[in-house]
Amino acid sequence: MKHNEENERIKRAYRLHLKAARGLNDASVDVATAAIHRFEESTAFRSFKKCHFEQAVAFRRRLEDARNERTGKTISKATALQILNALRAFFLWLAEQPGYRSRIRYSDADYFRLSEKDKRAAKATKPRPVPTPEQIECVLQRSPGVTVLERRNRAMVAFTWLTGVRDGALVTLKLRHVDLANQLVDQDPREVRTKNSKQLRTTFFGVGGSARRIVEEWIAELRRDHLWGNDDPLFPATAIGQDSEQQFAAVGLARTHWATADAVQKIFKQLFEGAGLNGFNPHSFRHALAALAERTCRNPEDFKAWSQNLGHSGVLTTFFSYGTVSEQRQAEIIKTLTKPPEEGVDALTERVMQAVRRELANG
Repeated sequence: MKHNEENERIKRAYRLHLKAARGLNDASVDVATAAIHRFEESTAFRSFKKCHFEQAVAFRRRLEDARNERTGKTISKATALQILNALRAFFLWLAEQPGYRSRIRYSDADYFRLSEKDKRAAKATKPRPVPTPEQIECVLQRSPGVTVLERRNRAMVAFTWLTGVRDGALVTLKLRHVDLANQLVDQDPREVRTKNSKQLRTTFFGVGGSARRIVEEWIAELRRDHLWGNDDPLFPATAIGQDSEQQFAAVGLARTHWATADAVQKIFKQLFEGAGLNGFNPHSFRHALAALAERTCRNPEDFKAWSQNLGHSGVLTTFFSYGTVSEQRQAEIIKTLTKPPEEGVDALTERVMQAVRRELANG
């Protein structure tokens, strides 16, 4: 069997529940659907009404040896945790549905769990490579700018460093979303692909270097040389045509947005590797900006403003998700702690802790 009609009907209802009732996006719904389908395969597409906790236990064991179809490697503990969490949520919902209440118990869902040991391993974090301001400036200086596509690529790196926008927003921004006079980017969720459709107004970060100049020159070129208007894309897709040898090739700018950010990620990797550095992705720039905040911000209010400018609703997101101290910086800080504190440091520390406590109290 490739599917079970009865299962497909209830899965369709669950997808509607995830989208309409819980407000999940298509990507999250697809992850849940894939996890359920993986479980169905393990039971030979047996009806959910006939599922038993022993099947959940057997499925969990099989996950230990399951392999990623694309890489062929054993799936990570984090992936296994994601799959089991999706299945546990599904069976908890299923236990409330007519026709399933008398067949599935809430306790059956509890068998879709990793062991505590494996759960800790799944949630363990490892140092994330983050570009330094010097490395980013090096890429901006060394990136070629002879063709319009090369200038576009360099401007994307500069703009991401200047604003910290996510790659999904980067490829959907229009020229009118950027106010150079006020150093502002208006990420309108009705037109820009922001995370969780947030309305974001981002002021240029004071990163120094050549980033702002490159962005200003790029926007001026689009308006002056290409006659771009306010409704045209800030970073247009690549136009494909035939070259002198009648072969398909990149021939310039298309007056359209990219459909996805995949091309942007490849461009970033190529530019960094071309400068002899690790192939950093666009999201790593947000971590770099968080690291810069730790050195730049003078008080809790500064850090709160920096955090909001990154699009975070609370400073704890910046602290916990983006504010990991590098090992080198960690060593530098520990060494300075052997010295007597400077005047005023204790008061600043207390203000920071008060801000953190308020965030925790507000959830």
